[in-house]
Amino acid sequence: MKDVQFGELPYLRHDCSVKACMYSPDGSTFLVALSDGNTDVYTTSTWERTWILNGHSPEVKSIAYSPNGDHIVSGSNDSTVRVWDVTTGDCLYILIGHTGVVYSVAYSPKGNVVASMDSHEKVRLWDLESGDCRSVISGCGHIYAMAFSSTGDMIAFGGTDCRVRLWDVTSGECRSILIGHSRAIVSIAYSSQGDLLISRQYYDDMRVWEVKTGVCRHTMKENQYTVSPKGNQVALYSQSEEGVELWDIETGALLRRLSGHKGGTYSVAYSPQGDQIVSGGYGKGSYDKEVRLWDVETGECRQTMAGHTRNVTRVLFSPKGDYIASVSDDNTVRLWNVGSGSSRQISIHHTGAVMGLKYSPKRNQVASCSEDSTIRLWDAATGFNSRTLIGHSSRVNKISYSPQGDRLASCGDDMTVRIWDVVSGACLRILTGHTYYIFDVTFSPQGDQIASTGGDSTIRLWNVETGEHQHVLKGHNDWVWVVTYSPQGNQAVSAGDDGTVRLWSVETGACQHVLTGHTERIQSIVYSPNGNQIASASNDKTVRLWDVKTGVCTHLLIGNQGYARLVYSPRGHQVASASSQASEVRLWDTESGECRHTLVGPKHCFDIAYSPRGNLIASWSDAGEAILWDVETGDCLWNLDHDGSTQSRSYAFLHTFVWMSDVDSFITGDVTGSVRRWDVTRERDRHRVHMRWRSTNGQLTVEDACVQDVQGLTDLNKRLLMQRGATGDPSNRLREASKKVMTMASVVSRLKTSSGAGAQIPSPISQPISSARPREQHTEQAVDAGTFDN
Repeated sequence: MKDVQFGELPYLRHDCSVKACMYSPDGSTFLVALSDGNTDVYTTSTWERTWILNGHSPEVKSIAYSPNGDHIVSGSNDSTVRVWDVTTGDCLYILIGHTGVVYSVAYSPKGNVVASMDSHEKVRLWDLESGDCRSVISGCGHIYAMAFSSTGDMIAFGGTDCRVRLWDVTSGECRSILIGHSRAIVSIAYSSQGDLLISRQYYDDMRVWEVKTGVCRHTMKENQYTVSPKGNQVALYSQSEEGVELWDIETGALLRRLSGHKGGTYSVAYSPQGDQIVSGGYGKGSYDKEVRLWDVETGECRQTMAGHTRNVTRVLFSPKGDYIASVSDDNTVRLWNVGSGSSRQISIHHTGAVMGLKYSPKRNQVASCSEDSTIRLWDAATGFNSRTLIGHSSRVNKISYSPQGDRLASCGDDMTVRIWDVVSGACLRILTGHTYYIFDVTFSPQGDQIASTGGDSTIRLWNVETGEHQHVLKGHNDWVWVVTYSPQGNQAVSAGDDGTVRLWSVETGACQHVLTGHTERIQSIVYSPNGNQIASASNDKTVRLWDVKTGVCTHLLIGNQGYARLVYSPRGHQVASASSQASEVRLWDTESGECRHTLVGPKHCFDIAYSPRGNLIASWSDAGEAILWDVETGDCLWNLDHDGSTQSRSYAFLHTFVWMSDVDSFITGDVTGSVRRWDVTRERDRHRVHMRWRSTNGQLTVEDACVQDVQGLTDLNKRLLMQRGATGDPSNRLREASKKVMTMASVVSRLKTSSGAGAQIPSPISQPISSARPREQHTEQAVDAGTFDN
């Protein structure tokens, strides 16, 4: 069971009630505030508790991370505000001044100010550089709600005087008062753009205000609400009524109703991308106890997650949207994997990182190669894995289709080049001769020759039909990372660790030019579409444009951070460079060498690619983030990690990306071995991206199961199985079950004898095991259903 993945992580059980919980901004840590006055800090990679923040006297009412995730602020019944260091667990400041319970704390977006409000009708703004109280806001009655604007220069709050007040954080002056509520205001939130503000009064009446004018744009009747990440939508829900309603903030129109919980809903949260909603069931008497995941666009319930034994009081997504945390009155925090629930085709995927993707020039087919030493062929329309090509003995680094699309070349760490028939899956040729790892392989434009290169400093040209060496090109004195043919096929260019670019005659094998100027490794070189120019990018943070005929450097492009990936636009008028150590993509004019746009996007941009028509450019990063840009305007059109139009989450490092040639669609591959197809459509004035299919493992659902002598499970999965009571000798479980049945039979018999037929029979639900050690995780005796991804 080494590669088995479960739909749930081990839950976090505590001996006291959970008052609040939240993820850090980067998702690496998780906070749980408790009624005993402590705050537990967990590392999410292992879900081990790293710190117990001890200092408050019971209980911790509220917690918040600083914007960069380095610090935590907490408020308590003891009237203090404390600032903690996440790395060391040390208390940095104890902010004293409140005289009542501090039941809400918040960081400003810049992280330099903390706001705290207490039960004695005061809000305090603290300067974190000095630890001093900057302002005290009072005289407005009991304050129940507050929120910083998106820029952090304003703070809004409201309470028992039924008014929303907007205060200037710097001057401490009241700038505006919004009047219209008739009851105490209990919740306030700004839209993501900061132009709208939403406030809710006790029990009913939610209002949407224009911040600039103070005009009330809409009034909605509901109990509680959550605003979408984009600020264009609001989810309304109630503890006493079934269903969650989604409303358009701009028009005030009801979009759809999410129905499924047996009772009310206590907590609702949007995914960071805004395309999904999670809700927690709540009801008196017969508890709902379920966590439900909804599709925002369709209103469909994608998943129902069962496991809690009492009301669900809080739900939230991790920052990347790949996990859900839920809090319950049963004193547990449960952690759930978010499945996509939207892929059209479920196929087997690679078991190692996807190293390369290629789209067939003639067939509706995609090829992927992986660390798992295999190559897989996929139907681009359906995602069906039609062939798995097995032959390499180690990682496959690159693949290349022939121009006719009937053959595929591959190379890898086993120092071989292989030629495959894509129809039959047969290996036609095994080309040997390289003496070290092979990093790149490519077909000539005519399809009769293959070029390969690697760590032995040579470039080798092979005859496709016979498999014979035609030329061994020598001249580089270090690893050669890349080789590519000119569009005409009469020339090849190579580059590597020695910092030189070399042009070779394909016919004679002679070196025509040695292009010097770069001072460090070159990992990216490309020909312009007409073959007259070459672009090269180096670790020396420069991009150079070369004239192919003369070998002269025509432009030196400066501005990249770290090494850069390069790609020409389809018309060749532009070249794009992506910086590995910066969050930017630069679009350069190939004639003038001027930078037309600097696109600020994903951190540590890994690669880039123009769409076939050249109107879009995609960039992606080692954090799993992909962005689509408008080439003409430089505007960001879509973000895989933040946009509400995506249909699947839990993305790892996107290792490779390729556009399909005939439609606005692209394929991605990541380090987990998953391959996905995405379709780009334009609706009115915006682009939408939908996941068409993905490769993944199937699911096996088991109930009342017990496993024994399992090998290869992670520590997390072992803990989960123990909590589920699904480990040990199955025969022991049968014997225990038999004893329980016999015991219950005797209990029933006694009750009938002593009390008659109308006696109430107690439920045979086992109680949690007690422990003298605080906050140790308990094991449950009952076995719940679980979902396995295998």
